[in-house]
Amino acid sequence: MMIEPKIELLLETADSKYTLVSLAAKRSRQINAYFSQLGEGVSEFTPPQVALNPERAPKPLSIALQEIADGYVSYERTADGIK
Repeated sequence: MMIEPKIELLLETADSKYTLVSLAAKRSRQINAYFSQLGEGVSEFTPPQVALNPERAPKPLSIALQEIADGYVSYERTADGIK
């Protein structure tokens, strides 16, 4: 099985693997919370920013990685960590 997007492409968007993992984990939690709140009629979280394939249900982490690769998600390094 091929992993898309490629790890090399993802590492071009972050300064380290740790940053990439932190960014992907944070965004995938936001996407998961968005899907969880859909039935409640609440609009607190940002929906996925990439087109979803209707033939298969992508996991929040896969969506987050695609968003990072496409440049929809970025980060800012602060004294306290990643923002």
